[in-house]
Amino acid sequence: MSKVIIQTSGAPAPIGPYSQAVKTGNLLFISGQVAINPVSNDIDAKTPAEETEQVMKNLDAILQEAGISFDHVVKTTIFLTDMALFATVNEIYGKYFSGNFPARETVAVKGLPKGVNVEISMIAYIS
Repeated sequence: MSKVIIQTSGAPAPIGPYSQAVKTGNLLFISGQVAINPVSNDIDAKTPAEETEQVMKNLDAILQEAGISFDHVVKTTIFLTDMALFATVNEIYGKYFSGNFPARETVAVKGLPKGVNVEISMIAYIS
């Protein structure tokens, strides 16, 4: 099986030695996205809700670059610096899916890159 790197200017460039996403076979593995605005290359979000919106926009840009949508997502992992953010993140996250929700886990972590509160990674299928 071959490996194809997916890269888009609609999502922030990686801040380390990794790719935005990797396609292999009919699977797409999207690296964890944080609330970096790809235009300013900064964290413009002021609240966890704004962070979550930016993260989901970044993920959407990568999915679109691969020619798919949130309907193709089969698994997500949400990392939060505080489980008290769960309801806020969950509400915004849920709006991006049309009821066809993927499998998911949500994990509390001590810290995330750039001092953000939310990071989300995804696995999707390409039909």
